[in-house]
Amino acid sequence: MNKLLTIAIPTYNRAELLDKQLAWLAQAIKGFESECEILISDNCSTDNTQCVIRKWQEILSDFTFKVNKNPENLGVMRNIMYCLNSATTKYVWTIGDDDPIQNRAITYVIDKIKQHEDLSLLFLNFSGKNKITGEAVHPPTIVGNRWFDADSEDACGDGKAIFEHCFSKSVGAVIFLTATVYRTDLVKRALQIWLDAASNWISLAYLAGYCAANGSVIVTKETYLECIVGVSYWQKEPKSALLMQYKHIPEVILKLEESGYSKQFCRRMLLQNSKDVSWKVFLGALRRWPVSAIKTVVPFLALVSISAFDVMAFKELKIAEVNEPASQEIRSRQGSDRSINL
Repeated sequence: MNKLLTIAIPTYNRAELLDKQLAWLAQAIKGFESECEILISDNCSTDNTQCVIRKWQEILSDFTFKVNKNPENLGVMRNIMYCLNSATTKYVWTIGDDDPIQNRAITYVIDKIKQHEDLSLLFLNFSGKNKITGEAVHPPTIVGNRWFDADSEDACGDGKAIFEHCFSKSVGAVIFLTATVYRTDLVKRALQIWLDAASNWISLAYLAGYCAANGSVIVTKETYLECIVGVSYWQKEPKSALLMQYKHIPEVILKLEESGYSKQFCRRMLLQNSKDVSWKVFLGALRRWPVSAIKTVVPFLALVSISAFDVMAFKELKIAEVNEPASQEIRSRQGSDRSINL
């Protein structure tokens, strides 16, 4: 791994957008020929994507420019996983072909990964905008139009604690691909542990959490890019809302527990997710796909019940721990009183 950073772009049938993104990259990456390599993974596009790639491959001939074309459309998640697994540099930054990114972002990323040897995860803060209305969008738990309300620029904090805060505030933030720079060996290890991660649309949260648990984390205070809300790939899938809320998020939380996150945190997040789910989504799915909906929701309800029991047990244990010193003092005083009487 001689170079520091792979900038990878998974794409499918969006030649015009890819052309614009590569035009941005050509400007922003100048001067980093020795640090960066470029990887484009074409998910078997049927438009002129390959022509666009060849054009920019020639323009960016001073860079290591790798191209992959899948023999068939593997689906967006598997194309993303291909990019992560194919990186040969110390860090990998996989960006969307349509996400607006500031030129200064590459300089910032390179500077930070040079400064911090143990850096395992970098979150670039971003603003959100609704594609249809053009209005600013942000999670209800965060004030202002930036999606991460934590900032840890010095990479000195507890990686797990920082990720826990970000994940509990906004699942959408930690799964925004373009905002995330992973340390390559860690993200590859995470994918080896969860071989079926590509089947889960929220699995990028697990990858980020795994990296965070094994090194230091940076979350930028300033925003470096923009997320266009309302164009996500899973929104085109009829059963997407049901699967994400009732299956994929709980599955990721359990994977985080396997990765070293505390049982208390994971059970609390499972209960938080149970409060956030929409029962209208379930009822709508029940009318259209009754068997599938029931098979999805029954394990979810069982998991929520177990989590509620565990959280109650944690609270009772904490109360007992708080009361124990007082009980010991009372017993000590009673012992002293008996000694005096004797």
